[in-house]
Amino acid sequence: MSLTLPPEGRQAAAPTSQLRTKVTMPALAGMKREGKPITALTAYDYATSRLVDEAGIDLILVGDSLAMVVLGHDNTLAVTVDEMLHHTRAVRRAVRRSLVVADMPFGSYHGKISEGVANAVRFVKEAGAEAVKIEGPRVELVRALVDAEIPVVGHLGLTPQSVHRMGGYRVQAKTIEAATQLRLDAAALAEAGAGALVLEGVPREVAAAITAELEIPVIGIGAGPDCDGQILVFHDILNMTFAPHAKFVRQYADVSAVIRTAVEQYREDVEQRAFPTDEESYHLPASKRANAEAALVSKA
Repeated sequence: MSLTLPPEGRQAAAPTSQLRTKVTMPALAGMKREGKPITALTAYDYATSRLVDEAGIDLILVGDSLAMVVLGHDNTLAVTVDEMLHHTRAVRRAVRRSLVVADMPFGSYHGKISEGVANAVRFVKEAGAEAVKIEGPRVELVRALVDAEIPVVGHLGLTPQSVHRMGGYRVQAKTIEAATQLRLDAAALAEAGAGALVLEGVPREVAAAITAELEIPVIGIGAGPDCDGQILVFHDILNMTFAPHAKFVRQYADVSAVIRTAVEQYREDVEQRAFPTDEESYHLPASKRANAEAALVSKA
């Protein structure tokens, strides 16, 4: 935080989020009925989630992808409940309009249903999440979460927490049998009370069929343009993941290059004593400067 410009003194542009109605799970269902595309992005901290919210994005997912893009792990499996809670709190403090959904990390809902519900309660009660996301066709867990008044977003297709079982990040539902099972799983989650569904890494035709069949919103990532909405990873669209992009990622800016250039310029300015300048320095009042300087010199 700047020492010279406290929060109350900042002049910020009027955020888009203040001009729109708060997004809720029922609102997403209404958007599907109206044929209005749903926009979604991941975010993991106060600054980025504030920017995403002010840009008018409908849904912010505090994704377990933070394990990779923020914490530097090889996959999503290592991130803990406490780490996810920490980041969800930061995001929630920034958001005014977007729906905040928290990813349930690997191991937090894979045992007893009661344990999964207890962990989900923590995300709502302690971190301010407005819904949780779980991977896989866990119908009984979805029912239990809905009974506990916790909105749920399902996630089918390429489920990153199943990376070892799938043998890597591979496109799913490429056969008629697999596509049929995916459609059945999606319908079961919707019937159990899931408020929305993320479909990841599946053929466009399969995603289109599921989207048309379900009454709940279907949000795609690598699932083609026929879903009710789209979600991408914040760091991917800004080229901040330091890895090859998946086929479905569109890069909207090269923020890594902007940051690298700015940091290099700062380093050069410091090395060349071009920063800070006299104008960027604090001074004693003019009336006291001469006497103070003389006193300091004499003591030296």
